[in-house]
Amino acid sequence: MDRRLPEGGRIDREAPLEFTFNGRALAGFQGDTLASALLANGVDVVGRSFKHARPRGIIGHGAEEPNAIVEVGEGAARVPNLRATQVELYDGLVARADFGGAFKRMTGAVGRTMPPGFYYKTFMASERVWGASERLLRRAAGHGVVPDGPDPDTYDKMHRHCDVLVVGAGPAGIAAAAEAAHQGAQVIIADEQNEFGGSLLASLAQVDAMPAAEWLRESMVELAELVDFDTLTMLPRSTVFGCYDHNLLGIVERRTDHLGRNAGPGPRQRLHLVRATHVVLATGAIERPLVFAGNDLPGVMLASSVATYLNRYAVAPGERLLLFATNDAAYRLAIAWHDAGREVAAVVDVRPQPDGALPEVARGLGIDVIGGSGITEAIGRRRVQGAWVAPLAGDARRLAGNARRLACDLIAVAGGWSPVLHLAAQTGAKPRWDDETAAFLPGEPPPGMHLAGAVSGASALCDCLGQGARAGAEAALAVGHGEGRPSIGTFETDEASEAPPATLFAVPHRLPTSRAPKQFVDFQLDVTAADIEVAASEGFEAVEHVKRYTALGFGTDQGKLGNVNGVAMLARALGRSIEETGTTMFRPAYTPVTFGAFAGRDVGELFDPERRTPMHDWHESRGAVWEDVGRWKRPRYYPEGDEDMDAAVARECRAVRRGVGIMDASTLGKVDIQGPDAARFLDRVYAGGFRKLGVGRCRYGLMLKDDGTIMDDGVTARLDGQRYLMHTTTGNAEAVFAWLELWRQTEWPELDVAFTSVTDHWATAAVAGPQAREVLAQAGTDVDLSPQAFPFMSVREGEVAGVPARVFRISFSGELAFEVNVPAPRGMEVWQALVAAGEKFGITPYGTETMHVLRAEKGFIIVGQDTDGSMTPHDMGLDWAVRRGKPAEFIGERALDLADHQRADRPQLVGLKTEDPAVVIPEGAQIVKETGKPPLAMHGHVTSSYMSATLSRSIALAMVKGGRDRMGETVYCPLADGRTLAAEIVESVFYDAQGERQRG
Repeated sequence: MDRRLPEGGRIDREAPLEFTFNGRALAGFQGDTLASALLANGVDVVGRSFKHARPRGIIGHGAEEPNAIVEVGEGAARVPNLRATQVELYDGLVARADFGGAFKRMTGAVGRTMPPGFYYKTFMASERVWGASERLLRRAAGHGVVPDGPDPDTYDKMHRHCDVLVVGAGPAGIAAAAEAAHQGAQVIIADEQNEFGGSLLASLAQVDAMPAAEWLRESMVELAELVDFDTLTMLPRSTVFGCYDHNLLGIVERRTDHLGRNAGPGPRQRLHLVRATHVVLATGAIERPLVFAGNDLPGVMLASSVATYLNRYAVAPGERLLLFATNDAAYRLAIAWHDAGREVAAVVDVRPQPDGALPEVARGLGIDVIGGSGITEAIGRRRVQGAWVAPLAGDARRLAGNARRLACDLIAVAGGWSPVLHLAAQTGAKPRWDDETAAFLPGEPPPGMHLAGAVSGASALCDCLGQGARAGAEAALAVGHGEGRPSIGTFETDEASEAPPATLFAVPHRLPTSRAPKQFVDFQLDVTAADIEVAASEGFEAVEHVKRYTALGFGTDQGKLGNVNGVAMLARALGRSIEETGTTMFRPAYTPVTFGAFAGRDVGELFDPERRTPMHDWHESRGAVWEDVGRWKRPRYYPEGDEDMDAAVARECRAVRRGVGIMDASTLGKVDIQGPDAARFLDRVYAGGFRKLGVGRCRYGLMLKDDGTIMDDGVTARLDGQRYLMHTTTGNAEAVFAWLELWRQTEWPELDVAFTSVTDHWATAAVAGPQAREVLAQAGTDVDLSPQAFPFMSVREGEVAGVPARVFRISFSGELAFEVNVPAPRGMEVWQALVAAGEKFGITPYGTETMHVLRAEKGFIIVGQDTDGSMTPHDMGLDWAVRRGKPAEFIGERALDLADHQRADRPQLVGLKTEDPAVVIPEGAQIVKETGKPPLAMHGHVTSSYMSATLSRSIALAMVKGGRDRMGETVYCPLADGRTLAAEIVESVFYDAQGERQRG
């Protein structure tokens, strides 16, 4: 069925386009939306409803559309949950809607028996029932399929500033932008449609003695001149989705969505984060439907939407139109429909005696006007075939006589207007109910924000244009331009005066609500008038509670059509006023925004950069197996031949303990700290003391959070009188640096100290093992390596292999070790020299897994593995690293005295030895005191567990309640496979308890 008018509209009939909808080949024109093209092709049903699986058709023409939710594209490039009313048609477009087939019809039959709150009462009554039901429910409820594979499109983000941001390019927005720019302000104007003009794009009115379309065309020419002068930026296809503090607004611009597969290179969408000095909200209003039985049938549409399809897209969505109105807006459509050669069945007006210019014009055209009446029920199955019309009593809440049936195939409803106040409400301005306009209006806007046009309650075109011009002038004046009054003249329109509107939200039925055919309030989530009454009767009185209980306003349209009607019906059920009942909270985003727009180019390596040490290629050539640690690629182990990880790690451990090994430690965090107050600062951020640390010496430090728990640890060296080098763990380097800056800038700004992250500046090779000194000497160095000249926990500067270096005598392996730091560009050179020097000693590269085993043998902790953010130094047996009573209190010191930190039963670090030395306890295993059937009281958990090649047995570190007082006690670890492992609590140091080997 072709419903395209032979002429008219803003479409380009010389540019035909082909597309498919659910596999059906169809055609449209350049300038169509998917929705207008579907209507032109006679497509009535565009999906089935969420709960009842009822056929649904297009009801709106913009962001308010709840029914025509489609998926566009193919493969990884498909995009779900788009409104067909906002999808621009392009050649080759592939669109699908969720009809659900027999399965959805079956669930729809079940859904008819589901009252509000059914899911809470039934499926979520127990975890077992919910688990069995979740998959079926999600299959029945979905509006699309998540694309497979990575998104092939690219996205951009940019930050912008302007004097005035105008949101909305309808009559008020165009006038505001033109006025502000004419007066010298830097202006950005954004609108979600592909063309500027808003309601003017479908208007037949006259503005300044010319048709609205011609006035709009001239206005666009004038705006283009302002763009050329660089005072105005126009952003069509751009939705302002969020308004945040201090006039920061988020805009998503659709740059190539309208081109589809024909799009060339470039971003699909761009996110603009705009900081505006002043904002003009000219967001317009959305026409409100009316609630009556069967109002969800395909063919029931908003009057403004029918007018838009008729005048803008040259599509007549039916043949015989029945209008249902509370105001004069429907009469303009009736006149236009008549002029297009279509039949008007009648205008049903709830006002008892519709008078005024527009009703008189309609009557003069022979259009039947039925006053004091309402549509009580739409008739039809897959499409409107007629309606029952009945007289209403004075308050329009009850029927005043018998209904009669009128034949029609299209019903247009005009129930009033709801200002698009979402962005204003996002600022915290609470909407207020206005009885005169029968709508929620924006509350008092914050400083720097102006309202213009329909969003403020204006209905006449001349008022919208005038308000826009005044708002633009006022905004320009506020930023130092102009005189605060419009300079581009006044606006004259040919609008006829309108009679006052009536207030009506729902039409009564001859049957009680509970027995009447369904009267829908929220079309997308199938919320009915009966559902709201049930919620009120069950004690849900707050509108936010009713929203969650019934799902009113939960869909992708966020209640743009149904919320006001729902609030009004709740108010009536509770015996309150609408003002007392209030409305739900409006939060960003105004319409759904793709994750890609938020991510922009920050994806893949640009989101989580892969960091490589200068020796990366050498490790790669040796077959290193990689581990990701704090964005760094670190060798985990180096397998030889057919070795698995266990065999490789055992070999590497034996090499370090018996001979010599080399590890790439470049990834450790390094912070250069300088200034007269550097020592004082370190005393405050570390639990230990640093003021008396000698030049050339190193000290282990614990960094605590302000609650007394361990945040990080590491070794800090004093390089000269006012300069220190702090080492942090690899994963915490960025967090520690931010922590230092936080305290310096906010708590201790009086301290003269500065920090520089130098992690990337230095390459580090850790040479460890009994023969480490010989390897370093063989490589060539002018540093005296003797124990007397270079004792443990010291740092020296000199040359290694001809390269300037810092050499630290610190050890995380428990063996004699030297950590050689050289400038990163020369890291590979020195590494290869050390490896060559160590060949005669059998030097073995080792990775992080071996490092973990070596340190566990020594009882050294790894922050983040052996700690979980709740451990104190005392819990970990590190009281020796805490110095109380320093001249300045350190972070977390007072918290160490908290009663909870003093409990005797707090988990403490201990070692575990299994009864069977060949069995390794899984990390994370729970520790109980005795065997038996669960539930059993948990006494702790295993934090680190390995097979030690040095000790020829398994070892583990664990946190056990009161563990240090339980040495020798046997505990148990029940495993998921049914086994229970017995283990003895021992000291946490398994190897070289006196530390003689690391002291050399």
